[in-house]
Amino acid sequence: MIFASFPLSEAEGAVLAHSHRTPNRVLKKGTVLDQAAIAALQAAGKTEIIAARFEEGDVPENEAAARLAAAIAAPRISAGRANTGRANLHADSAGLFIVDPAHLARLNRLDESLTLATLADNTVVAPGDMLATIKVIPFAVPGAVLEQAEALARTEGPPFALHPFRKLKVGLVLSELPGLKESVLAGTIEATEARIHALGGTMLPARRCPHTTSAIAAALREMLEEGADLLLVAGASATVDRRDVGPAGVVAAGGRIVHFGMPVDPGNLICTCDLEGRPALVLPGCARSPKLNGIDWVLRRLFAGLPVDADALAAMGLGGLLKDTDARPLPRAKAAGKPEAPAPKSTIAAVVLAAGKSTRMAPFNKLLVTDKAGKPMIARTVDNVLSSGARPVIIVTGHHAEEIKAALAGRPVTYIASPHYEAGLSESLKAGIAAVPPEARAAIVCLGDMPLVTGRIIDRLLAAHDTDEGRLIAVPTHQGQLGNPILWDRRFFPDLLAMTGDGGGGRRIIRENAEQVAEIDVNDDAVLRDFDTPESLATLPPRLRPPDVA
Repeated sequence: MIFASFPLSEAEGAVLAHSHRTPNRVLKKGTVLDQAAIAALQAAGKTEIIAARFEEGDVPENEAAARLAAAIAAPRISAGRANTGRANLHADSAGLFIVDPAHLARLNRLDESLTLATLADNTVVAPGDMLATIKVIPFAVPGAVLEQAEALARTEGPPFALHPFRKLKVGLVLSELPGLKESVLAGTIEATEARIHALGGTMLPARRCPHTTSAIAAALREMLEEGADLLLVAGASATVDRRDVGPAGVVAAGGRIVHFGMPVDPGNLICTCDLEGRPALVLPGCARSPKLNGIDWVLRRLFAGLPVDADALAAMGLGGLLKDTDARPLPRAKAAGKPEAPAPKSTIAAVVLAAGKSTRMAPFNKLLVTDKAGKPMIARTVDNVLSSGARPVIIVTGHHAEEIKAALAGRPVTYIASPHYEAGLSESLKAGIAAVPPEARAAIVCLGDMPLVTGRIIDRLLAAHDTDEGRLIAVPTHQGQLGNPILWDRRFFPDLLAMTGDGGGGRRIIRENAEQVAEIDVNDDAVLRDFDTPESLATLPPRLRPPDVA
């Protein structure tokens, strides 16, 4: 194709490059100039015009767009009529639109004259949605280039596909623990039904059962007998391991675990399984939320009949950061005007309770008892906290406050006095929680007389906290017993500040919000062991015992 400025006397048959308004008509870009068009331009005072003239073998833009659309045609995808060098392709049915990025790039690299743009990979589409557009950049494509594109399409097939959604029948098993709120169960059912119905599926009546392996297995078997094509398990507490109650229930029902976890956040803790040839999913806590999360990506593929294996899950890491982060740009609505100051970095604070009178260790203060190296118990405890990622570290003082501060001299901690510490543990707890800075999204409450709890254990509790996954309280357990320290999301601060007495209300809060509790199993019994009597000191590891204790 020759693109140049032509004298009007030589412009017949050329393609007009720009629109022109003449006294009697408008000549649009792309008009093939005939004698009448040239006469109109001459009447407008033009003597030459910018235009394009085809060369031997050139294919006009509309013909080229139509031919490429025909070459890459795929089942359930229709091409519209080419116009102005463009041909659009539309969905004939609802389904999941899948793109082969490498194949698409090879087509687009053939020549700058041909372009193909598509929707993003793994897009849910409805009938009639535009999926892709072919645009011819100049007014014509060299025939050799178009033939090369057609040959590539013949050998490799279309660069995309539309997989229609199947009408699956879905069974949902909801496990329950004492104290689980009815509203949580109702919300889980509502969010799940919305997802399934949006994909064209139907839901069997949800089956509720105790949060045990055997009960979940029995409920899954019942769902199979009712004809479920897809099985979902929503556990009363978050799944943290392949051997946890939910996955174990699938295995006990005769299934197998395909993969635990996925690189999509929220949604990391999904467990994909197979039960007699039917997919089964142990859902992450975020499945209770209607917001987009990893479960949506997995369900789309299952309804489209696509595999959800380790390779498919690994590929979801690209674009898998779905939750909002500080690194994301401001929304468009906030982008105009003066930039906002960056928000303080979110943290998880540590509150160390060190205010008690230590009456069971009288006449000594247990927190000031030194080990064989001369290090006080409170210093051991606080050093372990400082080795974790919790910040800031707040020390609540009361009894022997100055001695406690002296024992922790030089450490990067903050002190807060509990004026009513004698009234019980809850007063010290309330003083510490009230001192947590506003940028902290949670606080982990540590007891000053638990020097065996390591920074590694604390970090596991910090990592468990995730509001999107519904893990708002993190509690360490050992052989089924709840221990300390306990991490509390900020939304529970009002409940903690309302406590009275010796702090037993914390266990009540845990019971009443069981569905938001992440139980972190630890092999070490350190999370169960405090040292508040003279006899208990003898059970410390030898190097941590006082010099006068054998």
